[in-house]
Formats: sequence, C-alpha cells, structure tokens
Amino acid sequence: MGISIEELNSMQIDVLKEIGNIGAGNAATALSKMISKRIDMDVPKVNILEFKNVPELVGGPETEVVGIYFKVNGDIGGSIMVIIDKKSARKLTNLLMDRNSEEDDLDEMDLSALQEVGNILSGSYLSSLSTLTNLNLTVSVPSLAVDMAGAIISVPVILFGQVGDKVMLIETYFSEGTYHVKSNFFLIPHEDSFEILLKSLGVF
Repeated sequence: MGISIEELNSMQIDVLKEIGNIGAGNAATALSKMISKRIDMDVPKVNILEFKNVPELVGGPETEVVGIYFKVNGDIGGSIMVIIDKKSARKLTNLLMDRNSEEDDLDEMDLSALQEVGNILSGSYLSSLSTLTNLNLTVSVPSLAVDMAGAIISVPVILFGQVGDKVMLIETYFSEGTYHVKSNFFLIPHEDSFEILLKSLGVF
C-alpha cells in the first residue's frame, strides 16, 4: 500500500525540495553549456500534488502547452513530464537558436530543440535523484506533444499505462537577459515507488 500525500511530514517534503533545488541547478548549468551563455535560475518551487490537479497548475485544462514525456525504469517505476506553456516554449526556442521569432506555431526544428531541452531537464533531475538515493534509474526516449493541458495530462496514462495518483512538481524559472522561461517538471512515481524513494532517502 503506497504512502498518501497527507502522510508526508515536513522532513520528507524538505528532502524532496532539496532534490528539486539540486536538479534545477544542474539543469541550468547544462543549458548554459548548450547555448554558451549564462543561465540564471530562481529558487524552484517544489510541491507534492494530486495527478488530477496538474492541468490547473499549468494555466488550466484549455491552455495550449508543450509536453515532453519519459518512462522511468529501474529501482522505481513511473514517468516524467516536462510541461512548458506555448509562450515560454517560443521564448526558449528563440534563446536556443539566437533569434527573435514571434510565430505562434512551432516548426520541426523548434520541437527538436524542445525535445533536447526535455532530455537535459529530465537527465539533470534524475541524475540528482539517483545520486542522493543510490537508486538505479533510467529513462526512455522522449515523446513530445503540443496540445491543451487537459489532453496532455492523459498522455502518460495512454503511453505508459497506469500511473500513481501522486506527482512531485518542480516549478523553475530560467532566465538569460530579457528571456524568462517557466519550466514545470513532474515526477509521477508508480503507486509503490514513492515509498521506495522516501526509504532510499532515509526519511521513511
């Protein structure tokens, strides 16, 4: 039987927040190397929430977003979602490609660049998690979709099967000059994996 969100104590939440801080810092460093520019990062907001509440966290179920998905395998199972609203996605592709496009639609090159950013973000967070827990964790090849948030949230269930009802959200703002990009990283462990994760961190 898995642990519920309500059963998490302040120490457990603080440890999960520290994972978010370390992962976001590593992601900012990786993005800086990718574009050869300094990337600044606000202190990430880390929350544990119900899976069903994710669309509201990214602007509401009808907000158009870019979703990048990974299946997590190894000592814990589940999935990762990186969700970026369309406005932030355009800013991010402009930053990556050193341009100033105002086009609403994202072309194949934009989507490829966003997929690579998804790889960097998920790799940074998962590496931090693996280092702190000594768990063996791997991720699948990413899948990307552009759709309304309400539809995006159903994709992990369709692609990867049953998921747990708990989500760890790491909300981070990255900036470079006048560019400010909001990234939402969601770790969605399978039902029993949350407990394994907390035990590996020594807080269960």
